[in-house]
Amino acid sequence: MTPQPAPRTATPEEPLRVAVLGARGRMGSAACTAVEEAPDLELVAALGRGDDLTAVTEAGAEIAIDLTVPSATAENVRWLVEHGIHAVVGTTGWTEETLGALREQLAAADGIGVLIAPNFAIGAVLAMRFAEVAARYYDSAEIIEMHHPNKLDAPSGTARHTAAAIARGRAAAGLGPVPDATEKDPDGARGAVVDGIHVHAVRQQGLVAHEVVQFGGVGEQFVLRHDSFDRVSFMPGVLLGVREVAAHPGLTVGLDGYMDLG
Repeated sequence: MTPQPAPRTATPEEPLRVAVLGARGRMGSAACTAVEEAPDLELVAALGRGDDLTAVTEAGAEIAIDLTVPSATAENVRWLVEHGIHAVVGTTGWTEETLGALREQLAAADGIGVLIAPNFAIGAVLAMRFAEVAARYYDSAEIIEMHHPNKLDAPSGTARHTAAAIARGRAAAGLGPVPDATEKDPDGARGAVVDGIHVHAVRQQGLVAHEVVQFGGVGEQFVLRHDSFDRVSFMPGVLLGVREVAAHPGLTVGLDGYMDLG
């Protein structure tokens, strides 16, 4: 394994060397532009589907952004860690099994950091945290996530992460199952159930990435909503991940791990 130097502070004179995997997709293209426009970062490699990953090491990349597809991301990250390269990952499709294997690999990788973020939009990260707080005070909670029709997975990683946050909040408050008297639902109208929370997925032309979290109590409803109208909304979070990943060895799931949210 290639030795990894200690984290350093990037400057315009000595920028962090960044590679983007999935550079020909919409998110990847936006990430390439964001890196190129950042004075403390340098885009040294932009790889599309089928390109050899050795281009990353040949370019001297210190950090790679993976915005590929669920079928490729776990193997890409395994390769990056094996070659001493930090990874910032926005590709969904990770399972407890693949995350466990990555944790084991990172335990033996000296100082390598990996960030897997279900959503890079700062507002979406805040909404997830606010949802965990609000969940303590309401009997009912449901999630509606809405994305473009080319999204490959459902429910979204953001919705799953939000459901987990709500479940943590409810558990901390000693709340039991969400009340629901439904006995018959042959068509699945009540949606998926993730960590005890119903999640409804919409796939529709014209959408990018949107989430509504609805909380219900006696005589009131509280709604959290976040909308990404353009993929540029994800770029501040991507750049935050790139700048911070080397300072956080091991696996971090969720951009909130790099944010001071208490």
